Order: sequence, then C-alpha cells, then structure tokens
Amino acid sequence: MAVLVTAIHAVGPGVGFAALDHDGPPAPLREITLRTPAMPQTPKPQSPKPPRPIHVHAHADGLSRCPWPGEDPLYVAYHDEEWGAPEWDNRALFEKLILDGFQAGLSWITILRKRDAFRAAFDGFEPEKIARYKPAKLAALMDNPGIVRNRAKIESAPALARAYLELQAQGGFARHLWGFVDGRPLVNHWRSTREVPAETAISQKMSKDLKARGANFVGPTIVYAFMQAVGMVNDHLVDCCRHEACVKLGEAAPW
Repeated sequence: MAVLVTAIHAVGPGVGFAALDHDGPPAPLREITLRTPAMPQTPKPQSPKPPRPIHVHAHADGLSRCPWPGEDPLYVAYHDEEWGAPEWDNRALFEKLILDGFQAGLSWITILRKRDAFRAAFDGFEPEKIARYKPAKLAALMDNPGIVRNRAKIESAPALARAYLELQAQGGFARHLWGFVDGRPLVNHWRSTREVPAETAISQKMSKDLKARGANFVGPTIVYAFMQAVGMVNDHLVDCCRHEACVKLGEAAPW
C-alpha cells in the first residue's frame, strides 16, 4: 500500500503530526519526531592564562621572595627554611636526591606534600636498608597510595643507595658531591627566573658520575634541581629575602 505524507503539523520542539494519504480509508494523524539539524556550536573563548611571575613577589609579611612558592604556606615554609640552605649531612643529601628523582615530570609541591609518606614507606631513607630491598618490598611500594607509584623510580632507590654506600666507604657521600663545587656554594645573582638555567656543565658532570656508579633518575636537570635545593648553588633571586641569608650559611662549610 502506498502511503504519502501530505502535511506535517508542528506542535512543539521536535514533535509533530503527519497527515497520511493512501489508497485506503482515511487514517488519523500520526505522531512523528521532527529532527532539527543541530546548530553549530560556537566555541567559548578561552581566557588566556596569566603569565608566570618571574620576579620576586612581595608577601603580606613584608618580605620579598622568589615567585615560585606563591602563597602556599607549605611551599613558602620550604622556600624560607630549606631551599638553597647548604646541606652538609650525608643522609639528608641522599633523601633529597631520591625525592628529586621522584619529582621528574611532576611539580616539587606534589612531592613535598607526600614527603612524610615517602619517609615512612622508604624506612626513613636509611640507605643500608634500601640497598637490600627485595622484589616483595618493591611490590609493596607499588601498592602504596601515599607515594608516587612509578616502578622505574621506585627501583632506582636501591641503585642510588648502593652508590651512596660505595661513596661513603670512599670518604663520604656529601664530601664527594660537594667536591663538584669545590666544597662551597656557587652564588648567583639572578634578578629574574628566566635567567636561571635548567642544567649546567657541573650538573652534567655530577650526573655522569652518579650514572657511572649505577644510579638512575639523576640526569643533569634533576641534579641541578638537587644542587639548588641543597645549596650547592644559591639560585634565590638577588632581591629575595633568602639570598643573602643563604650566602652567610654557606660560609660555615665543614671542609
């Protein structure tokens, strides 16, 4: 039977009734769905991201600081109390180098917020224990939600612990690493974070040395971040409240 639609009566958005014509008795109107062509979506304009600060930032306490900690209290405390302060302790340097390896591809604040969990998971960063980690311990670390669960990074910890023990037996881990800067902090006088390098010839040399001893996640960029954090280089901007303070701390080198 031939059926023809002779008229469509719209009664609302997407709904209508059709009058049907065919060769039989008159038929009632039937409801059909009207498919309205989709209107093209106009993309919403993206708000441009504000430029990243590159100069010292004045805080409410009246002190000017490097721009990277922003106003985060945890980050500001780290900036004021740790970053750039010369660290001479063997174990503290070992911990920081491991954590900088875990930072690769992430922000330091992510690691900082997990630092206590890392310390608990890695036996207080005791190199003697970490050097003896067995597959079961590494698997347990992979199941620990409190840390960064990256297998390659986790497996790098025992390798660095073995390098640490080797250097301890040869005169000291700290003394060896500080030897790359002749035992004294290198003091820079940057006015903008754009001037600060991502790596240097010295970090490349230290990286090569550590890799030769079996360490992983100690590339020159990671090593330079480590050197900044432990005060081997003073990369606080020259107008930062911590620049001169770290210069004075560097005068107390133990060798």
